[in-house]
Amino acid sequence: MDVLNLELARARQNVKRAETSLNHAKEMLDEDCGVGINLALCDRIRLEQKRVAEARKRLMKIARAALP
Repeated sequence: MDVLNLELARARQNVKRAETSLNHAKEMLDEDCGVGINLALCDRIRLEQKRVAEARKRLMKIARAALP
């Protein structure tokens, strides 16, 4: 059970990190740094959104496994 709790903690941490990174990229987009930078940020935001979704999916998979 301790290994499962560790995996849940890691998954929660990954979700939080991905969400933080996504929010940071969105904040940078609001700074209006120019078209080239904004295009790169849009790409980064899409990648971060995917990362958040994958992290949440993994968390849910682990959480389901933890249920008796």
